[in-house]
Amino acid sequence: MEKEKCRCGAVVLAAGSGKRMHSGIKKQFLLIQDKPVIYYSLQAFQQSFIDEIVLVVSEEDRDYCKKNIVDQYGFSKVKYIEAGGKERYHSVAVGLACLTDCDYIFIHDGARPMITEEILERAYECAKENDACVVGMPVKDTIKIADKNGFIHQTPDRNLVWMIQTPQVFESTLIKEAYSRLLAQEEDLNEQGIHITDDAMVVETLMKHPVKLVEGSYENIKITTPEDLLIAENFKSKIYE
Repeated sequence: MEKEKCRCGAVVLAAGSGKRMHSGIKKQFLLIQDKPVIYYSLQAFQQSFIDEIVLVVSEEDRDYCKKNIVDQYGFSKVKYIEAGGKERYHSVAVGLACLTDCDYIFIHDGARPMITEEILERAYECAKENDACVVGMPVKDTIKIADKNGFIHQTPDRNLVWMIQTPQVFESTLIKEAYSRLLAQEEDLNEQGIHITDDAMVVETLMKHPVKLVEGSYENIKITTPEDLLIAENFKSKIYE
């Protein structure tokens, strides 16, 4: 008898202001190949095995995204368009609350337009085996850890250092409990100087659960600066040749 397929949901984050782009347009709405950056992440999930999507945006962008992104491009798997919170992890928590019937949850930055179904498949298989995994790639450069005065403090073994990407994928009850604890302990964590920068850190810190690394792609870049937009444009041009 064939094993029942797990139900998968995705939280796609697009609530950032993109200040480092130095543009009057938010980075998620800038164009690559005549389509907005956020289009490509949603398209990848729409065409994949993912069952439902929560798109988290700024309150002021909800109506715009529904009309000009979700409806215009027919992203039928986007079941919710929600307003994000003050910090990234607040926005993730909003998205998680919407996904009430999923076995695994993918959390993805909408500013990573080069996500592919192959990456999603690898992450899914890894998550099924380990309950928690993050997409990333081994670094190419030597990394230095600096002290507070800007001097080299440590040189980690390059073979053990990865640059982390998204999606980050988790068994549903694990990530929801981790975020529940995070929100309950938010003030204490801030007082201890613990700053949550990604979802893996929430699971590592609050659940003491190991998180497996799985290869994404060196092309799976995050659009942060104008140079990134040019690189992504080049990658997309190569795909469509």
